[in-house]
Amino acid sequence: MADNSSSDNSGRQQGFREPDRRQITVGGVKIGGGAAVTVQSMTTTKTSDIRNTAMQINKLAEHGCDIARVAVPDMASADAISEIKKLTTIPIVADIHFDHKLAIRSAEAGADKIRINPGNIGSEDNVRAVAKICSEKRIPIRIGVNGGSLCRKILGKYSGVTPEALYESALTNVRLLNRFGFDDICLSVKTSSVPLTIAAYKLLHNRTDYPLHLGVTEAGTEYMGIIKSAIGIGALLVEGIGDTIRVSLTAAPEHEVKAAISILKSLGLRRGFELISCPTCGRCDVDFIPIVREVERRLIAAERHNASSDRLTTVAVMGCAVNGPGEASRADYGIAFGDKNGVIFKKGKIVAKTPMRSVVEALFTVMEG
Repeated sequence: MADNSSSDNSGRQQGFREPDRRQITVGGVKIGGGAAVTVQSMTTTKTSDIRNTAMQINKLAEHGCDIARVAVPDMASADAISEIKKLTTIPIVADIHFDHKLAIRSAEAGADKIRINPGNIGSEDNVRAVAKICSEKRIPIRIGVNGGSLCRKILGKYSGVTPEALYESALTNVRLLNRFGFDDICLSVKTSSVPLTIAAYKLLHNRTDYPLHLGVTEAGTEYMGIIKSAIGIGALLVEGIGDTIRVSLTAAPEHEVKAAISILKSLGLRRGFELISCPTCGRCDVDFIPIVREVERRLIAAERHNASSDRLTTVAVMGCAVNGPGEASRADYGIAFGDKNGVIFKKGKIVAKTPMRSVVEALFTVMEG
């Protein structure tokens, strides 16, 4: 394990992925080592319900999810993984707590990665057994440290949950796996506090070279959860920290994927469409919000249809003449409104002027032409 604590990060560019960091492979999906940042989510179905779990995973994949995690609280859930994999196309991570035998059975059933907190699955012999099966089957392990489940010894040493406590917990578990000859590892140190989470991940990034799974855990309902996740995950990604992300929401899991992808797009780290629109004000002479919503709906549909796109396409919809022409002309495609008509831009040039009632159709005609 490399120690990079003295390295100078001042020259890191926005969105830059560091190729000299370790890389793991999860069912063919690469994490770390300069690979693109991947999106993960977790199913809410009972994993033993094979049909509904597979349906939810496929829905996540349709929304752009790269890796799906499933809860494994019992042997029936572990056994279900082999059947679920036959019905799905993206890698599956088995989420294990308390019982190391569930990790072993999940690995035998074909899980593409095992997520454990070694501190809560019992003795060192239990950890050794998990490391052995994962090594034999070339399955990586994510050491998932959460602020709510740190051991008493570390909590006592640091007088509570601190960045150093999270870091030490992660590294203690890394050394334990290393002792058993296992080093195909990804790390996460999640808490519900955005500043605490950011500080802990920075320690890991600066002092180790393992790939990092980013997230703000127990972030809340969709509204607050997206805000906390965008700040926490985004602040790290913009400094080049992090290799895979999960937005945790008390909401349908596909909403986590949509939020995660939006975070990546805002940083130029994900392909597809990015919608730029103004907040509207009293200068606007059109019924602006429904127009923007319709453009967004059609962009989402177009993105799913054209999943092979290898670039980020910007689309601006602006309500008045103050910033409208400038933003619309700088985007790949745009609409700028004035006197209840919309001016359509393509690559900085005006290509059409259209009444409000037909402006969305005109925009997509230009985009598809």
